[in-house]
Amino acid sequence: MTVAEPITMSRAAEFRDRLATKILVADGAMGTMLYSKGIFINRCFDELNLSSPQLVREIHAEYVRSGAEILETNTFGSNRVRLGGFGLAEKLRSINEAGVRLAREAAGMKAFVAGAIGPLGTRIEPLGPMSFAEARDVFREQAEALVAAGVDLVVLETFFDLSELREAILAVRQAAGPEMVIMAHVTIEDDGSLRDGASTETFTRALDELPVDVIGINCSAGPKVVLETVERMAAFTIKALSAMPNAGLPATIEGRNMYLCSPEYMAQYARRFLQAGVRVIGGCCGTTPEHIKQINSEVRSLQPLRQNQPDVTVVDRSKPEVKRLPKISLGQKSKLGAKLAAGEFVSFVEILPPRGVDATKEIAGARLCRDNGIDCINVPDGPRASARLSAQVTCQLIQQQAEIEAVLHFCCRDRNILSIQSELLGSHTAGVRNLICITGDPPRMGSYPDASAVFDVDSIGLTNIANNLNQGLDIGGNPMGSQTALLIGIGANPGALNMDEELRRFAWKVEAGAEYVVTQPVFDLNLLEAFLRKTEHYKLPIIAGIWPLTSYRNAEFMVNELRVPVPANYMERMRLADSADKARGEGIAIAQEMASRVRRTVAGAQLSAPFGRYEMAVQVAEALR
Repeated sequence: MTVAEPITMSRAAEFRDRLATKILVADGAMGTMLYSKGIFINRCFDELNLSSPQLVREIHAEYVRSGAEILETNTFGSNRVRLGGFGLAEKLRSINEAGVRLAREAAGMKAFVAGAIGPLGTRIEPLGPMSFAEARDVFREQAEALVAAGVDLVVLETFFDLSELREAILAVRQAAGPEMVIMAHVTIEDDGSLRDGASTETFTRALDELPVDVIGINCSAGPKVVLETVERMAAFTIKALSAMPNAGLPATIEGRNMYLCSPEYMAQYARRFLQAGVRVIGGCCGTTPEHIKQINSEVRSLQPLRQNQPDVTVVDRSKPEVKRLPKISLGQKSKLGAKLAAGEFVSFVEILPPRGVDATKEIAGARLCRDNGIDCINVPDGPRASARLSAQVTCQLIQQQAEIEAVLHFCCRDRNILSIQSELLGSHTAGVRNLICITGDPPRMGSYPDASAVFDVDSIGLTNIANNLNQGLDIGGNPMGSQTALLIGIGANPGALNMDEELRRFAWKVEAGAEYVVTQPVFDLNLLEAFLRKTEHYKLPIIAGIWPLTSYRNAEFMVNELRVPVPANYMERMRLADSADKARGEGIAIAQEMASRVRRTVAGAQLSAPFGRYEMAVQVAEALR
């Protein structure tokens, strides 16, 4: 009797599966890092695979530690033509093999190893001496060496001649067969065209017809130009897109070439690449492990698990479906749930956890709110990536000592999925049943920018996990024998810059199990009303965020830093307030006007207490009665 061998997924198949379900972060520049470590620019960087293997391996390892999921081998110029210029053509195979080995040693199973292939360094016909057939032979020779050494995929990069890139693609496909993953990148001019004048549409359509898996841009003038070009490319291809820009253009400073785009700036563009539909994000010249760390943090905070797929529970379809327990009804979960189920208007006041262990002020504020008819105290979880008393413990103290129900913000930044499940079970058991599921601010926004971000899931995945627990299933879809009664709230932003994306994520959250909605602070009530119209078919209670302004500077902060639209008439009213007391009074008056107006259109209001001034929130609440 023969025993069937277990079926294992090839690395190429695994890469394609990952590409379809999440955003992949690639590494940054190898040459920049070698140059920064004292290697002269006239050296053959590829040959360092043989003469300085520890140096190359450590650079790869730095990128892995920074979160890179794709490592490119140090073989960009390891073809016969380029190596021949250094008298190293006979070492072609050994240099490529060593390049793969060093990347593999650093990557382990944490990252895919991509065989890097660059242009030949000479022009091909009709503008140069090399024929198409000769070019294809040279590319095939390098590709065969990389494939034999065991790469997971091949990256063709920094091509400015479409004909040369076509020969490279066909050569790799011939050498590696149909299964190998191929990524093909061009480098562009400032207007998005190739050096020979081919437009974005022309080269994108051409690449779309070639046998590659991913197409995109690398190098070039920096992230802005790459983003604008990738956005145009999306209209002419169905293939996955990739973006690996330079950190801007180099400037010579004290005799050294320096790239001036900061890691934070590159991370901001990672968000925009994501919104443009890019599936692979990395860096080219000038990018360092710190750039990749920041990019990775931004990517994970936005799309930490599966794009367009909110269900994070892994289910083995070969097993019979497990039986989900009937959900506990909304009205039985908490006092808040009962009021929402009955259609009663509810009011929250937001109280931040203390920075230390003394919650006396917060408890007193909660009592003040209770005595003035507020229904719940809303407690943020590490707001602005700050270190404070546990939000869950703060909720417990408020419920026990102030005798008012609390609403727990629960964020994904600091917890893996095991911790998320444990803490949600703990929250239920401790009697903190009301949740608002949020992704959380990335650490770079707070006082500890080097802190690690987890982001195993985002708010959609978190909602799904809580929903499963409410049906008696753990994160693996297995019965627990009991169930939680968590009231699942979600956040929404009526003033989002990309409203289409906001509405898509809103729909995924509803599908994942959301039961009510709390909005970001909103001052332009026309935006709120438009948002209500666009989401009314979901039939979810929506609680509007209302924030009393404290000063004109506070209003400017809202507009310019938090990107919260504030109507011009409100800005002018705050500007004209000529003292601190008058400014706070005007802020309360504006918030009361907003509260009175939304009272008829939403299920409740969440009132902020700026800088711990709980009496301001209580004064605004008077307009809700």
